[in-house]
Amino acid sequence: MQTCSFVSRRISDSAKIFALLFLYLYVVPVELHAQKKLSSDLKSASEQFLGTLTAEQKALATLPFDSEWRYDWNYTPRQRKGLPLKQMNESQRKAAMNLLKVALSDQGLAKAEAIISLEYVLRQVEKRPENDTYRDPENYAFAVFGSPDAKQPWGWSVEGHHLSLHFTIVDNKVEFMPSFFGSNPGIVLPGYIQEGKQVLKEETDAAFRLLGSFDEQQLKKVMLANKAPNDLLTTNSRKVNLENREGLALGDMTPAQQKMFHELINIYLSRYHVTLKNQELDRLRQADMNKIYFAWMGDREPIRGAGHGHYFRVHGPTFLIEYDNTQNGGNHVHSVVRDLTNDWGEDLLKAHYEAAHKK
Repeated sequence: MQTCSFVSRRISDSAKIFALLFLYLYVVPVELHAQKKLSSDLKSASEQFLGTLTAEQKALATLPFDSEWRYDWNYTPRQRKGLPLKQMNESQRKAAMNLLKVALSDQGLAKAEAIISLEYVLRQVEKRPENDTYRDPENYAFAVFGSPDAKQPWGWSVEGHHLSLHFTIVDNKVEFMPSFFGSNPGIVLPGYIQEGKQVLKEETDAAFRLLGSFDEQQLKKVMLANKAPNDLLTTNSRKVNLENREGLALGDMTPAQQKMFHELINIYLSRYHVTLKNQELDRLRQADMNKIYFAWMGDREPIRGAGHGHYFRVHGPTFLIEYDNTQNGGNHVHSVVRDLTNDWGEDLLKAHYEAAHKK
């Protein structure tokens, strides 16, 4: 028996060593290569975009990397830093949208384009003229911070109503948070153009499926309040200030519920380039996915147009998703993904500047 136990330990130790070798000899180099390629592709796309611009346009589209405007983001209609689509010709718009095409997945790009197109719906809903500048599908501004460079940090963003995406590139690594996708209407009601369109349907349906799977005891933990807040709790803050993780932890769910929870997180991360999706999933695993919590407030059924609303969040040690659908009678969605330590690439920038200081 002692011999068998000893052999088992030796086999177990060998398996761990093999797994570590596989990780460092194969997985890590592949991931680093993927990150470097994405960084290079974004650099090329950004340079191509800037290369199409006139001197006057470039002055609007470019800002210093250390500018405070890099942290100024919002998801409401307003004037924005950067160069808006309305001030671009067709080839310039194509180059700008190519930045999104490189950084997002096909699903993510489709969602971004659909969010922009909802401005046409809002013009009809609010009886605004075709040339209205408040509900404006051309008021989405692209900005490049710093100079696209493999050695120096730089970044870029696109901002408009219900779309606020930010990418920071440091030492061939790409960070993509904060990242906001919203939708007004949440679902286009009968009688309007694009009737039935629901841009964030996957996210909404997956969350309701998970909520519907909980038993009475689990719901006591999941339900934080019967009334939902009227917006995201973190709004458009530069840094997340939401300390307490509340609700039900993934580790306390049944296997079937855990699968649904994973699917919900995967839907959010599948908006982005597969390299970004994989790097974030790897971070979540390292931080212990069992400690990610799911919480809900408000209606437990998707009721629209009756003054109801609902809110949920996914809150882990390093990661936050917030979803709020309360405005316009529960038919106006705000949703954000945040990195609790690395929004704006802060962790990467800290490591970059520390390494530069040591040289």
